[in-house]
Amino acid sequence: MFEKDGYETHASVLAPARFEALAAHFEAKLAALPEGQRPEHMDVPHLTDPALFEWLLDPDVLDLVESLIGPDIALFSSHFICKPAGDGKPVPWHQDAHFWRDSIDPAGDAITVWLAIDPSTVENGCLRVIPGSHLTAAEHTGTADSFFNQETAVDESRAVDVELERGACSVHSAMLVHGSPPNRSTLRRCGYTMRYMPTTVRFLKPDSHKIYLARGRDHAGNTYS
Repeated sequence: MFEKDGYETHASVLAPARFEALAAHFEAKLAALPEGQRPEHMDVPHLTDPALFEWLLDPDVLDLVESLIGPDIALFSSHFICKPAGDGKPVPWHQDAHFWRDSIDPAGDAITVWLAIDPSTVENGCLRVIPGSHLTAAEHTGTADSFFNQETAVDESRAVDVELERGACSVHSAMLVHGSPPNRSTLRRCGYTMRYMPTTVRFLKPDSHKIYLARGRDHAGNTYS
């Protein structure tokens, strides 16, 4: 499914006790956010909270990643995307690789594991994808959306809702066109996006970001933290 559609789903990836520990860790981070800070933008939290490596480098997570990109794996990034009930922000249609092309090359080789901290449903703004869209680069144009300043146009009749139970995950290619609607429901929607790339990908911004060798060995001459 991943090769054909650009994404796949799994009923679980972390052992139950490990997932519950991550969920509790997230709740503590959410509670500690400064007053007025939106929870959608908890980006690269592992750079300031090394405890998160316990889950980012979990063997079961890396086994899943290895099945898709091979045994030599770099951790590129992570992000808690939390949409609060009632006014959770939308994410416009986009390809991750479009925004990462100045940081990694080829950006399209990266993948994202999207782990559902909460149930992710149509009602609370789950991920939506355009199957097969990972096969070509999409044109992006300007938008005033709060998440990105660019988006791509899609035929929404082709869109698939990726609903996930708590603890389940999806995995998508950096080339897959995806987005999500606002959360107007009474239920929060949080996912932890864990982003990886094969070590054949060159890292272009070592002075402004950090990557980590998660498994195997380097093939691109990258510097890892």
